[in-house]
Amino acid sequence: MISQNDFQRRWVAIEQPVLNAVQRVGRSGRYILGEQVQAFESLLAKRWGIGHAVGVANGMDAIEIGLRCLGLSPGDKVLTTPLSAFATTLAIIRAGGVPVFVDVDESGGIALDQCCELLQQDPEIRHFVPVHLYGRPLDMNQLKKLKDDFDLSIVEDCAQAIGASHSGISVGTVGQLAATSFYPTKNLGALGDGGAILTDDKKIATKARVLRNYGQSAHNVHDQLGSNSRLDELQAAILCDVMLPNLEAWIALRRRTAQLYLDAIRNPLIRMCPPSTGSDPVWHLFPILVGKGTRDSLRGHLRERNIDTAIHYPRIIPDQSALTKNIPFKVSFEPTNARRFAAEELSLPIHPFLIETEILQVIDACNKWEPHSSAGNW
Repeated sequence: MISQNDFQRRWVAIEQPVLNAVQRVGRSGRYILGEQVQAFESLLAKRWGIGHAVGVANGMDAIEIGLRCLGLSPGDKVLTTPLSAFATTLAIIRAGGVPVFVDVDESGGIALDQCCELLQQDPEIRHFVPVHLYGRPLDMNQLKKLKDDFDLSIVEDCAQAIGASHSGISVGTVGQLAATSFYPTKNLGALGDGGAILTDDKKIATKARVLRNYGQSAHNVHDQLGSNSRLDELQAAILCDVMLPNLEAWIALRRRTAQLYLDAIRNPLIRMCPPSTGSDPVWHLFPILVGKGTRDSLRGHLRERNIDTAIHYPRIIPDQSALTKNIPFKVSFEPTNARRFAAEELSLPIHPFLIETEILQVIDACNKWEPHSSAGNW
């Protein structure tokens, strides 16, 4: 099976340095918030070009703690996307915010034009959590203009987009802070959960370190109501020794695969989603769109040829039952495009360990697919 992610192949490539890192941490006798976390935070911040990195337990916590660092109060409105992992919205709710949704654009990213229109209509919205979805950067100049024009506090959700940029501006560098994830499937993935907050503001970094560790400013001195959200020494060592040094090469392999797909998949019933002008994505996912009612046909066709696919995301966030059960939220624009992505998106295999024959097999299978009906015609 040509898989979405091949952790077995990755393990063959990284086994010994990972075991070396495990041994080093085991022998140190320090497993929480020690030298390994500090070293990784320093390297990650340097790699990202940001002043400070604060390791936390996962990407959702990074968003929640980030919003709290920016002064989110209970009941404050938070502008965000309806098309993402549910964790993005869950973090907003856990921080006390009220999610406010607009639609996405033709690429699946939050519609920044609609954001501008809504912000003009509702001056109460002061917080924004944009998502760089699929590893594709939003228009960073447009995002910066929104921040400046409306004095926004922004947490950029970069969980899928570390290393991406638009017009030469790296994701995570426009907002007051960025949140990222080290979930194993991510481009910079650990062997378990993990996440980080990145910021150029020393005060924000200091507060994030307090909030991640029970709200302690010093041992047994609790100044705030914090969380238990700490990146552990073991994952930090693995990220520092193994994953981060390989990140650039692995992103390059993802880009190579994506370009082959873009150049060679020519089935008129499959709509490609090429990056916008000025965009330099890192291809955490490779989404395609197929006509309404034919996604299962294509998925079955590929499965018969031993090609695994995935759907990101089959139900938009405002339709999730957990959100509709007495949780306040607002949908400010009809999420037409978001619903279309939910109904028609399919993710093709893309990871650093695909070999060329497998990539060509995916391309050939896509080009030979014919739906069982004409419903897929564009």
